Amino acid sequence: MRWLWRGGVLGLVLVLVMVAATVDGQTTALAGVIDFHVHSGPDSRPRSVSDLEIARIAKRAGMRGLVFKNHFTMTADRAWLAMQEVDGIEIFGGVALNHAVGGLNAEAVRQLVAFSGERGKVVWLPTFDAEFWMTRAGDPGEFVPVMRDGAPDPALGEIFDLIAEHDLVLAMGHSSPEEVLALIPEARRRGVEHILITHGLGQQPSRDQIAEMVRQGAIIELVWLAVHNGEFRLAEYTAAITEFGASHFLLSSDFGQENNPLHTDGLKAFIAGLSQEGISDADIDLMIRRNPARLLGLDP
Repeated sequence: MRWLWRGGVLGLVLVLVMVAATVDGQTTALAGVIDFHVHSGPDSRPRSVSDLEIARIAKRAGMRGLVFKNHFTMTADRAWLAMQEVDGIEIFGGVALNHAVGGLNAEAVRQLVAFSGERGKVVWLPTFDAEFWMTRAGDPGEFVPVMRDGAPDPALGEIFDLIAEHDLVLAMGHSSPEEVLALIPEARRRGVEHILITHGLGQQPSRDQIAEMVRQGAIIELVWLAVHNGEFRLAEYTAAITEFGASHFLLSSDFGQENNPLHTDGLKAFIAGLSQEGISDADIDLMIRRNPARLLGLDP
């Protein structure tokens, strides 16, 4: 650490804080980071923190923004309320098109963008009610299909049109790689610009499928939760980033589960781990700051 003297004791303290925030580069600082995958309460599932708690924690950590995600209810209203209580941080919400909001329900998307504050930004295709997810989990319940007779479900047409009209992010939820690759061209045809493959390696796409997603201009989300719980090794993320390029990836925590660390702790571990794996600071910055900012319409 360098000692700098500017403007007496107060100036010294301020400069020391600024230098300390950058002395270790990406390995410690969350300044400007956006977490695109934040679970928090209230929820029908146990959560480690509330919306307001994680907003305050993220603000203290110097983060730029959060995206609240809930599998069963819209979060644009909650994002706006959190921003009224916590100044200086961008908070967005969205809607996951599961049974709780009527499945592939265009009206749910229409209300998302109509709510006060204009915080609704992300539309996730079915997550817990996705056919791929339920089949893999052995759940015999009724799923929300995104494909009909080998083609995108017709109900998606109006939804994609609304996403394009309002410049929202289309996130693929828990769709299979095969479904994703069938849906992207239809979304593009209807004018959707921003497409995110939700925890994209978690659906176990092949190398060729990842390459095709990248070719079609989608951003692939990598979540720390999957490393934390042992589903993936960090080296697998590193290999994908190295092969396909950091410009095609986004890093997020996917934390908020009752017994897991805080989102901020997960992000710090993610940054430190990738740095130790040899991913450059510039590439980490792109994946955890600039790419999410671009998707959200913020100045990267």
